[in-house]
Amino acid sequence: MRGFRRQSGHDTMPAMGFLKGLLIRIGATAVAFWLATLVIPGISLDTGSVSETVLTLIFVAIIFGVVNGVLQPIIKTVGCGFYLLTLGLIALVVNGLLFLLTGWIADQVGLPFDVDGFWPAAVLGALFVGVVTWILGAALDRD
Repeated sequence: MRGFRRQSGHDTMPAMGFLKGLLIRIGATAVAFWLATLVIPGISLDTGSVSETVLTLIFVAIIFGVVNGVLQPIIKTVGCGFYLLTLGLIALVVNGLLFLLTGWIADQVGLPFDVDGFWPAAVLGALFVGVVTWILGAALDRD
């Protein structure tokens, strides 16, 4: 009955890999948002302490991930023609709107994170956060 024997430790490995990847993505996105508040005019974070800043950035990163994870596939499916027609440039508008929505949701839940408007803050912020998150994720996700 070799096939039915449970091997210890092997069941938790995929879960640990998933958790590690999730934490890396959240951390990289939080760092990207922090850098965006320093570099992009119109994106601000008004906190009183380092711990409040870190927690706010983590929560904003989670909100951004949920917004992108839920809405972006729907938007891409429904707006497939626009993506083809504009050769993908509509993605800048969509990402800017999702970034703006993230700022609005953060404001609604009481987080001190603010995006002043669609242009240039939301569009440049989405572009900046996307690039920085990609670079950090690639650098940090080494096995």
